Amino acid sequence: MALPIINSIATWILKKRIHQIELFIKYPNEVQEELLFNLLKTAENTVVGKEHEFSSIKNYKTFSERVPVSTYEELAPMIKQTRKGAQNVFWPTNIKWFAKSSGTTNAKSKFIPVSNEALEGCHYKASKDLLCLYLNNNENSQMFVGKSLRLGGSKQMYENNNTFFGDLSAILIDNMPVWAEFSSTPSSRVSLMSDWETKLPAIINETINENVTSLAGVPSWMLVLLNKALEETGKENMLEIWPNAEVYFHGGVNFEPYKEQYKKLFPKDNFKYYEIYNASEGFFGIQDLNNSSELLLMLDYGIFYEFIPMDTFGTKNQKVIPLSEVELFKNYAIVITTNSGLWRYLIGDTIRFTSLSPHRIMVTGRTKHHINVFGEELMVENTDKAIAVTCAAFNCEVIDYTVAPIFMEGKEKGAHEWIIEFKKKPEDIEKFSILLDNTLQELNSDYEAKRSNNITLNPLRINIASEGLFYNWLKNQNKLGGQNKVPRLSNERNYLESILATQEHLT
Repeated sequence: MALPIINSIATWILKKRIHQIELFIKYPNEVQEELLFNLLKTAENTVVGKEHEFSSIKNYKTFSERVPVSTYEELAPMIKQTRKGAQNVFWPTNIKWFAKSSGTTNAKSKFIPVSNEALEGCHYKASKDLLCLYLNNNENSQMFVGKSLRLGGSKQMYENNNTFFGDLSAILIDNMPVWAEFSSTPSSRVSLMSDWETKLPAIINETINENVTSLAGVPSWMLVLLNKALEETGKENMLEIWPNAEVYFHGGVNFEPYKEQYKKLFPKDNFKYYEIYNASEGFFGIQDLNNSSELLLMLDYGIFYEFIPMDTFGTKNQKVIPLSEVELFKNYAIVITTNSGLWRYLIGDTIRFTSLSPHRIMVTGRTKHHINVFGEELMVENTDKAIAVTCAAFNCEVIDYTVAPIFMEGKEKGAHEWIIEFKKKPEDIEKFSILLDNTLQELNSDYEAKRSNNITLNPLRINIASEGLFYNWLKNQNKLGGQNKVPRLSNERNYLESILATQEHLT
């Protein structure tokens, strides 16, 4: 299809959709309230709907009192029923797809239900919105001339109940319309391969001669792919392979620690980076401005949002508030009610609002992936930023890292222990450690208070990981590729000890 025709169609869709986006920006609370009652009405005759008497809920207050906030563990029995073929349990239409989570918050994987309504009204709608918003900000884009390189997960069949599970990206690839196959690379066959080490060369083989104009995937795994492509071709940067590449759509992990590496891979000033915020449970936010790190919270994707202030999270004073009550720059845990039948589900992510008109957010971490053993309230957002700043100062590059507490023992004070795998190491690791520690103090006043005069915390300690350590650790966990990622922070030492044990075994 000729570019002018594609652009004309895209522009038509854009104008129509921009108007709808402007509506939820102008009337966010009204849109959210209407959405909630539509969800309740739709599911009132399900098992869950009858149990909580959805049909008689007339306001948010009743909804919040009658329906409890739930974790995955609490919903798991109902999800297991549905995976075995039961229907109309928590959502009225048949659910046959389950997005398998990466399992970083728990040793066991989660299987998140994905309804047809969520596929069409959330995930695919968001994919179109992403392109619309990008085109709206970049009218001279030539993206549609070439193909989009997608880096997805695998699909597997579960038992014999005609239900399927796999990475969310794989579910989306497997269900997307036929026409989308022609604008994407690699083929669905390769995209859905389950073995990462077989898939990687297959992706390179299929994409290396394509006119790739955009890329989409998790930054850490995309880096592995791109570096392997350079190794295979002997090229200096990715623009020598794909000269028309203009944008990378990324999500899944904070982009900050990887940004400088990507700038070297795509060395042109007008190359764009667009962030998205999606998960197995839904698609939540899209970067709507060029050169921004903020995400527009999408309020009409069949998801009703609530928030728990992190200063009360997990305490007897915990409170849950709707969108209308959020404040700027406070950390919140997200609670969602969705068109896949997740009712007041605690997703496990934390965000903060950077704007209330429109509602723009930044992802700050995970409810279980922070360190607060000593009252330091260290978030992933802090450590990712500190790593990026310190690496820039020392002209070094990081592949991955994780951090855990060193617990107080006797008169010995506590500390934080890091293990970092460098692509390019700093010349002086001691000076690197000092700057990293000082930067964390600048970014986080609670950490600074605990570090002041070593009152509670001693200086951080750094272990340098051997080459390929995190890759091998993930491989041992059967978590290569797709949406899998290394947990950055933990209040326990389990992850760190496991990674250190892997290093000892490898050496």
